[in-house]
Amino acid sequence: MRDSEEGTDQPTRERDPGGADREDHPPSRERSLPGGGRLPEEERGQSERADRTQSRGVVDPVKSRFAGEYDLYDLATWEARSGLDRFAVSVANSLRTIRSRLLITTALVLFLGQIALAGVLVIDQPVLGVLAALSVVPALFVALTLWYWDPTTREPVELIAITFLLSMLFASFAATVNTFVRPGFTVLGGAGVILFYFLVVGPIEEMVKWLAIRVRAYNSDAFRTVLDGVVYGAIAGLGFAAIENFIYVVGASVESAQVGGAGGVGSATLTAAARAFVGPGHVVFSAWAGFYLGLAKFNSDNWAPIVVKGLLIAAFIHALYNSLVGVVPAVLAAVGIPPGLAFIGFVLGYQSFWFGLLYRKVLAYRAYYESISPAKLTSGN
Repeated sequence: MRDSEEGTDQPTRERDPGGADREDHPPSRERSLPGGGRLPEEERGQSERADRTQSRGVVDPVKSRFAGEYDLYDLATWEARSGLDRFAVSVANSLRTIRSRLLITTALVLFLGQIALAGVLVIDQPVLGVLAALSVVPALFVALTLWYWDPTTREPVELIAITFLLSMLFASFAATVNTFVRPGFTVLGGAGVILFYFLVVGPIEEMVKWLAIRVRAYNSDAFRTVLDGVVYGAIAGLGFAAIENFIYVVGASVESAQVGGAGGVGSATLTAAARAFVGPGHVVFSAWAGFYLGLAKFNSDNWAPIVVKGLLIAAFIHALYNSLVGVVPAVLAAVGIPPGLAFIGFVLGYQSFWFGLLYRKVLAYRAYYESISPAKLTSGN
C-alpha cells in the first residue's frame, strides 16, 4: 500500500488468534554496525539536520523514513567507515586533485608557448612592458571599486592573487580556441564574424574567467556571500585583461616593425591607450558571471541553471560589445564626431550601462546585508 494509506507514523492493529489486539511496529533493532540498528538520540538529530541540507527534490523512501532513527549505512546512507570506504574517498580526492592540476598544467604550457616571444621582446624593449602595465590601470580601478563596495569581510589576498593568476593562465585556452575556430567563421563575411563573437569569443572567454574562480576561490570558506562572486569575477576579468593587453601591445610593436616602423613603440603606445579603455569591459562582464556563481553557491537546488544564466548574460554583453565596437564609433564619426572621441564615448557608455545594472544588484544586496545584526552575521544565522 502507499505510505499515505498506511499512516507511517501510526502502528497498525490486528487481532491475534486469541482475539486480543496487538500492534505491528517497524523492526526494532538496536545499533549493531554495519547495518540497521537504532541510532543514539544525539546522532538522530545530526542525521536529520544533514538530510535537511540535501533538499534535492527526490529522496530514497527508506532513507527519508528511517535515516534519523536507524543506522542505514551501506543500505540507504553512506559514510566512510571501513578501510575500503576510506580508500575510495582517497581515490576520489586524488582524481579531483589530478584534474585540477592537469587543467592548470595544460594552461601553463599553452600560456608559456603563447607569450614566449612576447617575453623576449619585452626584455629587449622594457617600455613595452610598462605600456602594457599602464593599460591595465583602468581595469584595476574598476575591480578595486567592486571590491570596496563589498560590505562583507575582505577577501584574502592569497585568493585574490590566485584568481588573478589562474585567469591569466586560462586565457590561453580562449586564445587557442579563438585562433583555430575563427577562419571557419570569417569566410562567411560580416555575419560570420558576428556569429564568431556570439558563439565562440563571448562564451569561451567568459567561461575561462569563470573557471578561474571555480577552481580555487569558489571552494574556499572565504567565499561566504553572493557578493564574493562579484569580487572574484572582477579579479578574474582583471587577470584576463592584463594578459590580453600585454599580447596586444607587444603584437602592435611587432606588426609595426614588420612594415618598416621604427621599433613599433609608437604603435604600441596607441594600442595601450585603446586597451586602457577596453580592459574594464572584461572586469564588468566577468563580474556578472561571478555574481550568479555566488548566487548559485547558496541556492544549490538550482545551481546549474543559475550558473548558466550568469554565463549567458556575461557572454551576451561581451559578444554584443565586440559586434558594436567596430560599427557604432564609425557611425558617430560619419556624422562629424572625431573618431577617437566616438570610440571612447561608445566604450565608456556601454561599460557604464552594464556596470550600472550590476551596481543596482550590489546595492540591493548590500542594503539587506547591512540590516542584519552583527551578532547574527557572526553566528552565520
